[in-house]
Amino acid sequence: MSFKNSEEVRHYMGGIFETAFAHPETGPKLAETGLILRFDFAEPGTILIVDMGGHKILPEGEAVESSARMSMTADTGNAYWQGKVNLALAMAKSRIKVDGNVASLLKLAPLAKKLYPIYIENLRKDGRDDLLVK
Repeated sequence: MSFKNSEEVRHYMGGIFETAFAHPETGPKLAETGLILRFDFAEPGTILIVDMGGHKILPEGEAVESSARMSMTADTGNAYWQGKVNLALAMAKSRIKVDGNVASLLKLAPLAKKLYPIYIENLRKDGRDDLLVK
């Protein structure tokens, strides 16, 4: 099954960044990057802008210049946060399209691995086992 709507995408995908900001190891490292990362999710269409330096998810529709932009389906993003998608390989196969500061994005990937279990637990806690990738 997939996300029901863009609010769910923002809740889970944005939520994992909010968790990362509060994490004692990942939070400071994300802030150091100073990146503003824009995600363009399809199916359902959702724009999520993450200000790493400011430790916040920007309101939908806020106009801001991003350092990098990632485009993918929401299902691909969901699978990524469960550790089921290799970022470099997905980029090579165009499952994830990236514009902007690619090198910085690749540096963030090891930090994300620490958050996979938290993302999965958030889905389970909310009864969204249907979103778990086998």
